[in-house]
Amino acid sequence: MKKTLFLTSLVCLGSGFARAQQDAMYTHYMYNTLAINPAYAGSRDALTMTALGRFQWVGFEGAPMTQTFTVHAPIATQNIGLGLSVVNDKIGPVNSTSFYADFAYRMKLTATSRLCFGLKGGMNNFSAGLNSLAIGDQNDVSFSQNARTSMKANFGFGMYYQSTHFYAGASIPKILENDFTAGSTVTVGSEERHYYVILGGMINMGPRVKFKPTMLTKIATSAPIQADFTATFIFNDILNLGAMYRTGDAFGILAGVNITEQLLLGYSFDWSTKNMTGRYNSGSHEILLRYDLIFNKEKKIKSPRYF
Repeated sequence: MKKTLFLTSLVCLGSGFARAQQDAMYTHYMYNTLAINPAYAGSRDALTMTALGRFQWVGFEGAPMTQTFTVHAPIATQNIGLGLSVVNDKIGPVNSTSFYADFAYRMKLTATSRLCFGLKGGMNNFSAGLNSLAIGDQNDVSFSQNARTSMKANFGFGMYYQSTHFYAGASIPKILENDFTAGSTVTVGSEERHYYVILGGMINMGPRVKFKPTMLTKIATSAPIQADFTATFIFNDILNLGAMYRTGDAFGILAGVNITEQLLLGYSFDWSTKNMTGRYNSGSHEILLRYDLIFNKEKKIKSPRYF
C-alpha cells in the first residue's frame, strides 16, 4: 500500500515539477462547457447550475478526483451572459483549486442562432501535502513540510457559436503560465496554456429519437493532442444513452435522465486502455447534476436546449 502511494505521488509530483500536467478531463465535457469556455455563459437562456464529480481510477491509491460547480445565466438584455466556475482537482498529495468569473457578449445572428465572445478571470491555488507521503528516507528534508502557495491570478477567453441543432467553440481558459512556489524560491508546480475546440450537433432520427454527436479536442505543449468523441441517443427527450472514445486513453459509456424539464441526472463510466493503472483499479466514474431555473417556461418548451 505504501509503495503504491509513493509511486503515485512520485508520478504526480514529477509532472508538476517538470511542467503542469494536463488539465482535468471530463467524460461529461458536453455538460461542463463553462469550465473551459466563458463564451458559453447564458447560452441555455436560464439560470443553470451544474455540479460534476469525477472519480478516476477508483481503487487506486492517490488517483485523481475532481469536483466542478458552474452557474450561469443571461441578464435582462439577453445580450450578456454571466457565470461562475469553481474547480477542485486532487491527484495524490497535490491539490489545485480555481475560482473564475465568466462574461459573455452574445450577438444574435438569426432567430435561432448566436455568436458569443467570452472572457474568464479568476484565481488559482496550488498545494502539495508532502509530509503525508510514505517515503523510504524519513529524514529527507525535501518532504518534511507541506508546500503551500499563494493565489495566482489568470484569465482566458473563448468564442462560441450556437444554433438549435449545432454548436462550435474555441477557447483558452488560462492564458498566463504561472509558477507556483513554496516560500520564495522552490517551484512546486506550474500552469501550462491549454487550447480547446468543441463541436456538437443534433440530428432528428424520428419522432422519438435524436442523435447527438459531440467532440472536444485538447491541445497542450507538454502532452499529445487528445480528442474525445461521443455519440449520444436521446429517447423521448427523457433518456440519454451514449458511448465515448478518448484518443490514446479510454472508452466510456454515458447515461442520463431528464427527471423533469429542468433537472438532469447523469452518470458515466470509462476504462483506460493505455494507462498501466488499469490493472489495479475499477475504472473512472462521473456523476452529474444540472438544474435550469427557467425564466420563460413557454419559450423553453417550444425551443428546448440540447447543448
